[in-house]
Parts: sequence; structure tokens; C-alpha cells
Amino acid sequence: MSYSGKTALVVGLARSGIATARVLNSLNVKVIANDIKTCDQLEDAIKCLDNPDIDFCLGCTPDNLVEKADFIVISPSVPIDSSFIQKAKSLGIEVISEIELASRLCKAPIIAITGTNGKTTTVTLTGEILKESGKSTYVAGNIGKPFIEKAMELKPDDIAVVEVSSFQLEAIRRFRPFIAAVLNITEDHLNRHKTMDNYIAMKARIFENCRPDDWVVLNADDPETAALGTKTNAQVVYFSRRKELQRGAWVQNGMIILNLGNGNEIICSTDDIYIPGSHNLENALAASLMARIMGVAPECIADVLKSFKGVEHRIEFVDVISEVRFYNDSKGTNPDASIKAIQAMKGPTVLIAGGMDKDSSFDELIEAFDGIVTHMIVLGETADKLIRTAKEKGFEKVYRVNTVEESVIKAFSLAVPHSNVLFSPACASWDMFKDYEERGRVFKSAVKALKEEAE
Repeated sequence: MSYSGKTALVVGLARSGIATARVLNSLNVKVIANDIKTCDQLEDAIKCLDNPDIDFCLGCTPDNLVEKADFIVISPSVPIDSSFIQKAKSLGIEVISEIELASRLCKAPIIAITGTNGKTTTVTLTGEILKESGKSTYVAGNIGKPFIEKAMELKPDDIAVVEVSSFQLEAIRRFRPFIAAVLNITEDHLNRHKTMDNYIAMKARIFENCRPDDWVVLNADDPETAALGTKTNAQVVYFSRRKELQRGAWVQNGMIILNLGNGNEIICSTDDIYIPGSHNLENALAASLMARIMGVAPECIADVLKSFKGVEHRIEFVDVISEVRFYNDSKGTNPDASIKAIQAMKGPTVLIAGGMDKDSSFDELIEAFDGIVTHMIVLGETADKLIRTAKEKGFEKVYRVNTVEESVIKAFSLAVPHSNVLFSPACASWDMFKDYEERGRVFKSAVKALKEEAE
């Protein structure tokens, strides 16, 4: 399909929206760039898109712009039930997401990975294994550059490994990955999707266009995810850290085993995996399985599993101050992610939590403290909710602060030698920060300042 000469309305000028506008402009598309934020709030975006062929309509909703467009590309932050989208549909104007557009422009096979937690780690690990094997690989998503930015440059013998969120899947139409993986599904984003059934259905869209020669990779240990195997015509393979399988990836006698129909292949011992935590074992199983589907040798997979040190902001070791270890888990944006981080800690732990409310329940988070979390420090929009839930569960050692910097100082005052301070908010960052990355950097800066003061 040629887009040349058409008019596109790009709604939302964050990272993916800017990249989308730039790419469409290079395709000789007239771009109308819209955001509810004002010109002053979007100064950097305007500088990035300084082009006479791009019209800016800022500080307003896009309802009155719809009829000017041949098609509309929305950013992940734009809800699919927005009034302008309903208007566009009634007029027969196509509304798509950035990943949908990117997939149409991409000639390379796509490995698309979704799930409530573990996406960034699994995408990065899969990419590292493929690169180590000599395959030309591009990794995109919630890390680094948006998929659209590189999509047109990729050749048929390249591989795109893409992190995909439920928000992005709301506006796909023909998006068809060669491998689609769903790592897990737990409660998250209910402020957007309203019900768990809606959320699960949105995750399942990742493979709705897959065909019999494509692959779907699912977590056999997660009931919601495992049940999706009946909803696709693609080849379905599972991974499990809890039970032995006939086909897929699993753990047997402490060893990672793969089988894609040609017999069992031993990859390595689970003890050899560098990144900590049972959740990271699941990520490693999924990444190994996808790499093997792409033809990577077991020895190469093992080498990367033994050396891969994880990703920034995900149980990232920051420093030691007076025998107290500090961990940055700013990527822990929901209770389940933070539970996994808590379970990965060795020794007593002071937890720093709180942020923007996504209508999540914190009951299971507090219940996971058992024998690990000694104190909790809360901040942000959900502070009162966390305090209330903790008290209902009989956990009294909760302290409220106003800033991340204060939380680091307070946590250090409560920690004892050979214990941990874990910054794992269990909430989104948007009440106080631009994104989880900025939040994580602020935490690490606060730890650095504390160490300099302590010395």
C-alpha cells in the first residue's frame, strides 16, 4: 500500500508519535500532528518535527481534525473509546497504532512479545541471543527507539524483536508476527481496560492474524495465558518452570530443556542463569524457545543465558552503602511485578512503593511481605491506599514521604547491615514523573547522593 500523497492525523506526540510523524513525512504523507498538550509543553517535540509539511494542532482534542485525514495513527496513551475514534470509524477512516503501521512497512520477520510483566527483559534477552548467533536483529518497544523508526530499513533476512503493550494492540488490524509470545497475564491497566476479560482479550490480539506456519509461545504455568492456546491457528508451544512438557521449554532436574519435535536438547543448568528470580527463569525459558525457533544453536543460547545481566530499572543492583544493598526496580509498575522483585531478594528488605493508581488491588503485594519485607515506605498518588491495605493486613511498619529522595534517606535509616532497600513502586510513574525510566534515574541519583554524604 502506498501512503504517498495521503493525509495522516497523528494523535499523541510522545516518543512513538514523534517517530510516526517523521516516518510518514518521509513517505510524502501530509501530517497533521495533534496533542492535547500545548505548544509550550511540547517544545521538544516541535523541534524534532520542524518541517513545513507538518501541521501542528496542539492544546485541543482531535475531534474537529478527523475529516481532514485519510487515516489516523494513535499513540498508546490514546484510549480506543475516544470520541474522535468513534467518529472516524463512522466515516470509514482507518485508525491504527504505531506498531500496525510499522509492521506494514517492515519486510523482516517480527517476534512480538507481550505480557503483564517480563516484556522488556525477555525482548532484550531474545535480541541478545539472536545477535550473538550472528543474526541481524533490531530490538524495539518500551526500550530505546519505537519500532516505526527502523521498520522501513529492515530487510527480509533481518529480525525485529518487538515489545508490545495491550494499549498498542487496541488499534491493530493486520499486524502479524512470525512469533507471538504472551508471557503472563495478571491484573493491570484496569483503569483503561475496565475488566480482566477485556484485558485478556486485548493481549490475545497479538496472535489474531497468525497463520499455521507462524508460532505462538505461551506460559503453561499461568492459567489465563495457557488457555489462549485454543484461540489460534498457529503452532503453539509452551514454556514451564514447574512441570515437564512434551514439547516447548521446561526445567527438568535443574536443567533447561528444549524440544521442538526433534528430541530433547539440554541448554544449561538453571543455576547458570545470571539474572536472579523465578520470574527471570520464565523469561529465560521463553527467550530460549523463541531463539531456538529461529534456528539458534543450544550452545549459543546457553552462552548468553550465563552472561546476560538484565535490563536497567528491573531489579537493577545500584550500590552498597554501609552493607545495605540498593536495588532499582522502577519497571515494577504493577503489584505482580513488585511481588516478583520482593521474592528475588535475599535477606530482610525495606520496600519503597507508590505512584499513580491503576485501580490495582494491593492485597497480594502486602501478603507477599511474609518474612522478607520489614518496612514499607510509600509515596505518590497511591500512598493512602497502600497504607490502608497494609493496616488491613496487619502490617504496621509503614512510613509516608513526599519524594523519592526522602524515601531513600528514610529507607537507609531503617535498614540494617546485610539487608536490602528495594525501590519497586507497584504503580505507574505518571503522577510524579514522565515515565518509569526518569523515576528510576531519580532513585539512582538519590542513592548516589546518599553514598557521597555517607563517605
